[in-house]
Formats: sequence, structure tokens, C-alpha cells
Amino acid sequence: MISSTLATSLSTNAVRVVARKRTTRSLRTFAVTAGTHWLPGTKPPPYLDGTMAGDYGFDPLRLGANQETLPYLQEAELMNGRWAMHATAGILFTDAFGLPKWWEAGEAAIGDWDLKTLIALQVVIMGFLEAARIRGFMATGQSGVIGNFPFDPTGQDSPEMRVKEVKNGRLAMMSFLGMVSQYGVTGTSPLEGLKAHMANPAGVNIFTSSVGNEMVAAIIFASIAPCYFVLKEQIEEGEDEFRPIPW
Repeated sequence: MISSTLATSLSTNAVRVVARKRTTRSLRTFAVTAGTHWLPGTKPPPYLDGTMAGDYGFDPLRLGANQETLPYLQEAELMNGRWAMHATAGILFTDAFGLPKWWEAGEAAIGDWDLKTLIALQVVIMGFLEAARIRGFMATGQSGVIGNFPFDPTGQDSPEMRVKEVKNGRLAMMSFLGMVSQYGVTGTSPLEGLKAHMANPAGVNIFTSSVGNEMVAAIIFASIAPCYFVLKEQIEEGEDEFRPIPW
């Protein structure tokens, strides 16, 4: 009981320390500039003040409202973005050079390996790397790898490069989602789909696929929603904060 309570206390204090470190460091390296909000004419949540790399005030679910967990959410976005950048590059590489498609590559790579052995090795290796990364992040507030926080072997770390990394990571995550969705709908790889579309643009596109109607509805909603939010904010009095989702 005592050890559990102590561990919880230390964990909470560590999160607070990281939050203070990340906030202090961000205020020093990134400045709020005009015109950087994702939806002009509205105000972002108060906790998204433009001090973090790639912060454009977009948080409709209010996931970042807790200042103690916000640094961890930022780190999670970075890690997912980095994995997605590697994934999209790998998918396009295997597709371009005639290697097994991305949905077949895992099985081809396993070869004669026993799946249980492979999973056991991955759990041990990734568990060690992730534990080291988390410990380094909690101690420094920086993203890195074993003993290197931040990890910057080429010396390119700068406010501008951090923004570019976040942007490219977000683009890669959307790209990976698109590649997975394309396979789920058409059963083709990215380059196969591109070739088919270029051969018949009017007949082979997302609107002529099995999810064409759903895509039209999504585009209509995405086009109308910002106008509704801006109009709502202008009409209502005393509602300064932009809240796309009311809860």
C-alpha cells in the first residue's frame, strides 16, 4: 500500500515537472503570431496559446485542457507522426519496387520465424526502448532515444524544424489512414490506385467507389461546419472561446 501510494505520488509529481519544463521551454522558443489559428475569426482554447510547435488552436475534443497531461499528448502526437512517416515511406517504397505489398510484407518478413518467438522478442526490445524513452522524457521534457534527449545527431534542431516535423507527421498520419482506407475499399495499393485513377479520372475516384455517398456527405459537412461555428460565435454574446463541441 505504501509503495503504491509513493509510486502514484512520484508519478504525479513527475508529470507536473515535465509540464512545467515543456511550458517554460516552449515559451522561450515559440511565439504566438497573428493568423496562425486554424479557423480565422474564432478564438482558440486558452491553453493553446501558440507556444507549442505546430499549435494552431485545434482541439475540438478538449483533450489538452489538462495542463499536466498536455506535454504527454504532444509527445504522443510526435511519436505517432514519426511512425507514420516511416510507414508511408515504406509503403511507397515497397509498392514502387515491386516488393510485397504492405499488407503482405509482415507475413513475408516473418519467413520461418515462429510468431510467438517474434512477439516475445518484440515485447522485450520495444519495452526496453519505450521505458528508456519515457524515463528520458520525464527527466528532460525532450523527445529522444537511449541517452540522447533530444535526439539530434545532425544538429538540425530549431523551432522551425520542430514545426516542420509536426506538420509532416500530421500529413503522414492522414496519408497512412488514406492508404489503409483505400485498401479496405478497393483492395489496391497507393500506386495501383494512382495508376487506375490517371487512366480513367472520371470513372475511378473516391466518389465512384463504394463509399462515394459517404464522402460527399463528409465534404458537405466539412464545408458548412466552419461557417456555422463562426456565425454562432458572432451571434452569441459572452462566448469568447471557440467550442465546436459543447461539452
